[in-house]
Amino acid sequence: MRKSLQLQADMTQEFGTCVFDVTLDCEDGAPVGGEAEHAALVTELALGAAPEARVAVRVHPVDHPSFQADVAAIAGQAASRLTHIMVPKVESVADVQLAEQALLAAGAVDLPLHVLIESPAAVHRAFDIAAHPRVQSISFGLMDFVSAHGGAIPAEGMGIQGQFTHPLVLRAKLDIASACHAHGKVPSHCVVTEFKNPDAIRQAAQKAAFELGYTRMWSIHPDQIRPILEAMAPVQAQIEQAAEIILAAHAAQWAPISHAGQLHDRASYRFFWQLLERAQQTGRHLPAELRQFFSRPTVKEGAA
Repeated sequence: MRKSLQLQADMTQEFGTCVFDVTLDCEDGAPVGGEAEHAALVTELALGAAPEARVAVRVHPVDHPSFQADVAAIAGQAASRLTHIMVPKVESVADVQLAEQALLAAGAVDLPLHVLIESPAAVHRAFDIAAHPRVQSISFGLMDFVSAHGGAIPAEGMGIQGQFTHPLVLRAKLDIASACHAHGKVPSHCVVTEFKNPDAIRQAAQKAAFELGYTRMWSIHPDQIRPILEAMAPVQAQIEQAAEIILAAHAAQWAPISHAGQLHDRASYRFFWQLLERAQQTGRHLPAELRQFFSRPTVKEGAA
């Protein structure tokens, strides 16, 4: 966890903005019997992180005996330093409501929830879960989703190729992305376990972003971060086109304009504005005239 926070600080200095979140893990990271001590360590690390750091915590599932204690200790002390709380194995809106009640009891009235959907039933309820106001992002839990099928999905469905081709896995990913976009939430793609092959990771991130509509992606190893950033960031030609259109629109008081023989209005302005936001969030260079629009204090948001 300390290495991850240091890497985040180093890359923030390199890119001029914080380009990835660090999620401190209590679910799989805490030894059995040592949950309280681990929660205390996570709280200490969150409180000690740099002011510009983006730090989150994954707590235990809502039905775990340590869930309430996790939220009370971590959110109760470090909510002001956290970007969000991640809740794994969310099955329904009722689980989200339990998590929200725990946050309120801890005094974390504004802290967003990111939820991890990991079963076929939860995928079926993705639209209802995404509609909850406290939910900011939904992540897909690939390994548990495949395991939940009792062998009906082969092990290849968890691999870097099979997770993009097996129909049941692919449908789940699309349902989650669609649910998020329907309610203005952030879809976060699952991990890729093959971390020794940066080209394969880059291709997986490109598929997630440009074919499935995901705007974030999990990494499980430091070597995955740069390939993911590169794949999900707009290319320079896209940034330049978006900059020209937004600057021309701004000069025209956001009235319709003609650019390179094409008509643009507020519908396309929104698209190009979002593209520039993604460029800024992934550390890409923006023209000087546009930086005024995106130079604001760090806020608690999920898009990256």
